[in-house]
Amino acid sequence: MAEISKSYEPRDVEKKWYAAWLAAGAFAGKVAPDPAVEPYTIVIPPPNVTGVLTMGHVLNNAIQDILIRRARLEGFSALWIPGTDHAGIATQTVVERELRKQKKTRHDFGREKFLERVWEWRHEKGGIILEQLRRLGASCDWDRTQFTMDPHYSRAVLTVFVDLFGKGNIYRGKRMVNWCPVSQTALSDEEVIMKPVNGTIYRVRYERVDAPGLFVEVKTTRPETIPGDVAIAVHPEDPRYAGWIGRKVRRPIGPAAEIPIIADASVDREFGTGALKITPAHDKVDFEIGQRHHLPAIDVLEANGVLNDLAGPELAGLERFAGRKKAAELLRERGALVAEEAYANNVGYSERADVPIEPRLTWQWWLKYPRVEEAKAAVRDGHIQFHPERWSKVYLHWLENIQDWCISRQLWWGHRIPVWYRKGLDKEKLTEADLRDPAKVHVSLEGPADPENWTQEDDVLDTWASSWLWPFATLGWPDRAAMQRAGLGYFYPTTTLVTGPDIIFFWVARMIMAGLEFMGPAEPAPARGEGQEARGNSGDGSASRLTESELKARIPFRHVYFTGIIRDQQGRKMSKSLGNSPDPLDLIDKYGADGLRFGIISIAPQGQDIRFQEDRIESGKNFCNKLWNACRFRQMSGEAGDNSSLAAIVARLDARTFDADDHAILDRLLATTREVERCFREFEFSAAVQGLYGFFWNDFCDWYVEVSKSKLQDPVTKANCLGIQDLVLRQTLLLLHPFIPFITEELWRNLGYGAEGKFVEDVRLEDAEEIVDLLQAGGVTVDGAAVASVEKLKGFVSQARALKAEHNLASRRDVKLFVTAVEADWSVLAANLAKLARMVGAAELSRRDQVDGAPAMVTPLGTVYLDLASTVDVGAERVRLGKEIEQITKHIAGTEARLSNQAFVSKAPPAVLEGARKQLADQQAKKAELERLLKALT
Repeated sequence: MAEISKSYEPRDVEKKWYAAWLAAGAFAGKVAPDPAVEPYTIVIPPPNVTGVLTMGHVLNNAIQDILIRRARLEGFSALWIPGTDHAGIATQTVVERELRKQKKTRHDFGREKFLERVWEWRHEKGGIILEQLRRLGASCDWDRTQFTMDPHYSRAVLTVFVDLFGKGNIYRGKRMVNWCPVSQTALSDEEVIMKPVNGTIYRVRYERVDAPGLFVEVKTTRPETIPGDVAIAVHPEDPRYAGWIGRKVRRPIGPAAEIPIIADASVDREFGTGALKITPAHDKVDFEIGQRHHLPAIDVLEANGVLNDLAGPELAGLERFAGRKKAAELLRERGALVAEEAYANNVGYSERADVPIEPRLTWQWWLKYPRVEEAKAAVRDGHIQFHPERWSKVYLHWLENIQDWCISRQLWWGHRIPVWYRKGLDKEKLTEADLRDPAKVHVSLEGPADPENWTQEDDVLDTWASSWLWPFATLGWPDRAAMQRAGLGYFYPTTTLVTGPDIIFFWVARMIMAGLEFMGPAEPAPARGEGQEARGNSGDGSASRLTESELKARIPFRHVYFTGIIRDQQGRKMSKSLGNSPDPLDLIDKYGADGLRFGIISIAPQGQDIRFQEDRIESGKNFCNKLWNACRFRQMSGEAGDNSSLAAIVARLDARTFDADDHAILDRLLATTREVERCFREFEFSAAVQGLYGFFWNDFCDWYVEVSKSKLQDPVTKANCLGIQDLVLRQTLLLLHPFIPFITEELWRNLGYGAEGKFVEDVRLEDAEEIVDLLQAGGVTVDGAAVASVEKLKGFVSQARALKAEHNLASRRDVKLFVTAVEADWSVLAANLAKLARMVGAAELSRRDQVDGAPAMVTPLGTVYLDLASTVDVGAERVRLGKEIEQITKHIAGTEARLSNQAFVSKAPPAVLEGARKQLADQQAKKAELERLLKALT
C-alpha cells in the first residue's frame, strides 16, 4: 500500500489509472462462459465524426459510464460499444468549407477524388471526440469502436435497403420535400427547426382578364414566387367570390400568363382576403391543391435558392431574398402592391445550415416504416421503458401520425443508394412498375454484372438511415460469422440507451422499428438483381405480426433514459454560437474528471433541463478532496488489518466493544446502500449522488470520524474503530466508484482493498442484505435503540451549533451551555457530555432544573440555553423565538386541517394516521416550550 499524499492531484491519478485500465483490457466486453451471468449492454449514441466534446456529451456519457461501471460491480458481463456517425451533411459541409478557402468546390474534384479528401479529413480529425471521452473516464470497449461508413457497417445499411425495397417498403416518388439551398439536399421534417421570424406580408392584386379594373387580392410573404403561380383558389362557399370562380386573372409579374380562379374547400376564408395564390412548386399546401385540380407546377428557383429563367428576366439570377425585394419593387411600380404589413410567423430552418428551407418538388426515395404497430406495443406494453415515462406519450403520438420517411439525400458523402438504371432510360419518367422491372432497374449489394450498361443512383441515404441499425449492426449483423465473433446472440437486446429527447423520432423510434424488423431468425432478403422478383409484403412490410416473446427478443433495448438539456443561468441552451458553454476539457483541467462528473450529475435530476452552475462542479472537486483527506486520516490512524474482502473486515470486528456511534454508522451505511440501489433501479442518478454526499460528508466525516478521535486513543476500542472505518470506506468507495472512478481506484489500492493487478470493478458489490448477513455471521446486529439515541445526539449538536451561530458565537469554544431535560433524555446526554461539548464547541455543558431569560433552542433531548454571561442580544433572541413560534403555529394548523378532513381520515392507512397524530403532538409540545422560553425573556 502506497502512502496517500497530502493533496489530491487529479491529473496524475487520472492518467495513471486510465492507462492501467486500457493495458489490462478492463473494458473489454466478453461473452461470459457461465450462462448464468447476464449481459449488460450499452451502445453509445454515436457523436458526429465532426464533433468535439460539449457539456451535453459530458452529461450523456457520464451517465452511460456510471451505468456500465455499476453493472460490472453487480456481476454483469458488461459491454459499452463506442463509435462515431459519418454525419453526411455536417461532414461534407466541413470539407467543402476547407475547399472554398482554396477557391475550389467538390465539383472541381469529381465524386471519387472528393470522397478521398473526406476520408483523409476523417482519418486526420474524425476521432477527436472519442479521445476526449477518454479524458472523462469513459470505459468503452475501444477495440469495438464502430464507424457508420466502415465496410461491414455499410454492408448492413445497404442490405437493409435491398431488403426493404424487395418488400415494397421503399419506393421512388416526386414529392414536395424540405430543401436546404445551402447543402442542396432534401431534409426530413425532423431536420427542420421552426423559428419565429419578423418579416413582411404583401397584399397583391391580380386583374381579371374579362373585366379590366376588377381585381382579386391575396396576401403573401413570398412575392418572388408569383411567377410560379398557376391559379387563385377561393372557398366554394365564400359569397365574396361567387361570380369569380372559373374566371381568369393575369399574373402581375413574371412571364405573362392568365391563370384560373378555382374553388377548393381547404382555403381558409378567415385568412387575409380569403383568396389564396397557388404555387404548387413552392408550397406543400399549394402542391396538394394543385394535385387535386391537375395544375402544372412551375419551379422558379434553382437548387441553390437563385431565381431561374422561369421567374422572368427581371428576377432571373437573383438570390431568393434579393428577389423578394425586387419582386416587391416591380409590384409597386405596376400598381399591383396594395399594402405591406409587418408580419411575424414561424419559418422552417435547416438544422445544419441554419438557413430557411425551401419547399421543393423533387424526385426522392421514400421509406414506408415497417413494424409500426409492434413499435407502439413495445413501449405501450412496457417491454421498453422510458425514463421519464412521460416521453412514451410523445413517442406514441408520433407513431400515430407517422409519415413516410424521405431517405435520400443529394450528397456525395454517405451510403450511395444501391440502385442502378439501365443506360438510355430517363429515370425521371420511370414508373413504380419500371422500378420493379429488373430489365430497367437493378437493386443489389454488389451491382450489376455488366456495369458498363448501367448508371448508379447519385443520391446517398439519409444519415439516420444508417444509425437506425446501430444496436445490431455494431454487433456484426448481417454477417453470421461476424455476429458470432461480436456476441450478438448474447449482448442483444441491449440493456439501456441514454440519449436526448430531441432525437426520439430521428433515432429512438426508428431503432425500435429496425430491431423489430431485422432481428428475427429469418435471413435478410436476398440481394435482388436481374431475374429476381421482389417479395410481397403485408401493408407495413412485415410478413406477420410478432408474438409477445418475439417482440421482447427483437427490441433493441429495454430502457431508454432521456437526459435534460444543459442551459445557462438565463435559461438559454448552451451553444458555441452564443459563447455560453464552457469547454469541458478546461473544466477537467481545473476540477478533475471526477469533480466534473460528480458536479454535473448532482445538478441533473431525471429528465429535467439543467441550469449549469460552475460552482457545483467546484463542489464536486471539493467532495473528492474530502474523500481523499478522510482516507488519508484513516491511513495515518493506524495499520490496516486484512482488507481483502468485506468478510475479512467483518471478521476483525468485536461486537462487544461497539458503542452507539458504531451501530449508527453501520445503520446509515445500510440505509445509503439501499437508497443507491433504489436510485439505480429508478434511474435517479442525481438523487444517488446527493445521498452519497450527505452520508459521507455528514454521517461519516462530520460525525463518526470526529467521535472516533477519542476512541483511537484507547487501546481497547482502537482496533474495532479502525475496522469499522475500513468497512465503511470500502463500501463507500464501491458505491461512489461508478460516479468518480479515478479517485476511488487510487484510494482502493492505497487502503489495501485490492490485490496487485486487480481493480475495483473486479470485485462484486454486496447489496444491503448481503452486508446484513455478513455482519450477523460475524456476530454484529445493528442496535436500533442505539441508532435512535445517536440521531437524537446529532439533533442536539445541530441545534446547539445553530444557537451559537445565531448569536455570532459559532467559532467561540469558551461558551457555557445549560440543558433542561427529563431524566431519560439527560441520561443520554450525561453519558456523552465530553463528546458533545467537543462536537458543539462548548467549554461547559451542564444540567439545570430551570433557566430564565437566556437564549435557547429546543432539541430532541431537551432545551439547550446559552449562558447569559456570553454576549447575547436579548432583543434579537425575542424576535427569533417569535418567528419560530409563528412558523410552528402554521405547521400545527396544517396538521390539524389534515386530521379534521374526513376524506383524509377515512382513506389514510392507520400507520399514516398515527404518524400525523404524533407529528401534531410533537409540534404542540415544541410550541409550548418556545412560548415558555419567550416568556422567560420578557
